[in-house]
Amino acid sequence: MKGKTEIKVEGLLDKKWKSSFEGMEISYAGNNTKLTGNIKDEAHLHGILNQIRDLNLKLISVNPDIREI
Repeated sequence: MKGKTEIKVEGLLDKKWKSSFEGMEISYAGNNTKLTGNIKDEAHLHGILNQIRDLNLKLISVNPDIREI
């Protein structure tokens, strides 16, 4: 998986964690956090997903190939 991707997790993650998610932007949708950015390769994606797991966050979705509106 490569390209612009949106990862949604449950809850409101403080923006101070931005550096932990390898260049992803943090925004909010209701009571959830969206991490949006360009995924370089599978290793990059797994690094982000591992960080979500390590922080004990609940993963809601991973949406690859999102387009700007």
